[in-house]
Amino acid sequence: MKVYQRLAGAFAAEGVSHVFGIMGDGNMYWMHELDKLGVKMLEVRHEGAGLGMADGWARVTRNPGVATATCGPGVSQLATALLTASRAESPLVAFVGEHPTNDAEYNQRLDQARFAAGCETGFIRVATPDGVDDAVRKAFYLARLESRPIMLSAPMDVQQMEFDDDEPYKPSSTLLSSRAVHPDPATLKQAADIIAGSRKPVIIVGRGAMWSGAGDAVRKLGERIGALIATSLMAKTWLSDEEYHVGISGTYGTRTSMQLFEEADCVIAVGASMNRFTTEHGYLYPKARYVHLDSKPHVMMSGGRAADCYLQSDARAGVEALESLLARRSVKLTGYRTPEVKARLAHQFEDRTEFPIEAGSVDPRRVCLALDEIVPPDFGLYTGSGATAGFANILFSRRRPVVLASHFFGCIGQMMPAAMGAVVAAGNNPGLLVDGDASIMMHLAEFETMVRYDMPLLIVVMNNQALGSEYYKLDVHKMKAELATIPTPDLGAVAKAFGGRGRLARSVEEVRAATAEWVAKPGPMMIDLRISRNVLPLPYRRIHYGKDE
Repeated sequence: MKVYQRLAGAFAAEGVSHVFGIMGDGNMYWMHELDKLGVKMLEVRHEGAGLGMADGWARVTRNPGVATATCGPGVSQLATALLTASRAESPLVAFVGEHPTNDAEYNQRLDQARFAAGCETGFIRVATPDGVDDAVRKAFYLARLESRPIMLSAPMDVQQMEFDDDEPYKPSSTLLSSRAVHPDPATLKQAADIIAGSRKPVIIVGRGAMWSGAGDAVRKLGERIGALIATSLMAKTWLSDEEYHVGISGTYGTRTSMQLFEEADCVIAVGASMNRFTTEHGYLYPKARYVHLDSKPHVMMSGGRAADCYLQSDARAGVEALESLLARRSVKLTGYRTPEVKARLAHQFEDRTEFPIEAGSVDPRRVCLALDEIVPPDFGLYTGSGATAGFANILFSRRRPVVLASHFFGCIGQMMPAAMGAVVAAGNNPGLLVDGDASIMMHLAEFETMVRYDMPLLIVVMNNQALGSEYYKLDVHKMKAELATIPTPDLGAVAKAFGGRGRLARSVEEVRAATAEWVAKPGPMMIDLRISRNVLPLPYRRIHYGKDE
């Protein structure tokens, strides 16, 4: 067999079921073989979007997503998506072609190893036929172990060489151990001492807590110590059915939650990195001591600060052990769990600040609340970055099976491909993407990809016809904010032209009607929602205008 055939067989043996990307000279033989093996190929309109879809796939399944591109320019198109996936700690394998080793003047030549390093991506080259199995196995092993993208680069001439070994391929799963990390008894005692001595504890859960299945343990511990339960942005709405759930800790927190956090004397972080956004640059918990549980050997918090007690442990195992030890000590705290706090939480998501709404536009806050009500709770939620995230990341509060947010690389435009990949990974379970107009315009062509594969994704474009972040920053500095405005066409009509469904909406009622239509029959649909620029997202009011209401 040829090397490209062995490569395809190895990917199939790794359990790959879907590949996202664009075909070219450097990967078409491999793609042809994968198709013969029953692997589904999803062709996109931009290589970066293919890798973005693989990123969304990986975030949902926690298994390596697979993207592909041809050599040279196909690879260079992956840059922003690779960096986003790296910051998201998504396990990915990007199979890419490489220029022939015997042609130093090949037109599409590129030093792909240096390019990968610049994109925070691991690099493995298929240098010889004998090294095929090791290269594929190492790529998948490192993607899982390091939770980041790995580029597997295969020179075009090497792919056409003969592969003679007929031994069965041994997948990377044979190299991995799945044993959970259990807490050190002495450190566990130290953590329990800090918690038992607290009066107002807060538990912050992140993706690590979700992935380990720590939900019931967190609920039990929270009840025992009277804790508020908050999440990182990455775990948004998880455990939101809890009575004393306060939403996101950090930049996207409500005013009520931030006021309560000021009183906290103990923060228990479970599977959350406690970065600058989760701690609001260290200002949220001025009186608190920190107990930090994570499966990594150590995680520094925002500003290079270390927790008062760091407990290396699987999240579920660590929380269960903590609760058990506190139970044996007969620790039972009231903490925040009082009628007064419950009353304050009842209306925490209400934003009652009034703004003049321009004619032909709508208050985006009202739309977020309406969408959260209309879209069934078993549908996924995907939120973008930029100014409009200040509405969606606060106001959506219903618990959903999949919730993915952006912000990993601080760039717009990456959530549409990720949402598409996430919908595929969730078995085509319908999903709602809420993002800004500038973001959606970056990958607008991929709506045609949604139509081609009949993806049940509703895109609600929060369209203020501007680069919102820059608009408000220019405004607060008394500069010409209109420089950040960019008109857009009717994106609902564009969606129809691509073969999907679309609407232009200028009122909450029109959004409700269009969303109800989609809920009744999910499929590729886009609502171009014209929102008022006068309504400032709450985080921007805080950061740029010094207002918290």
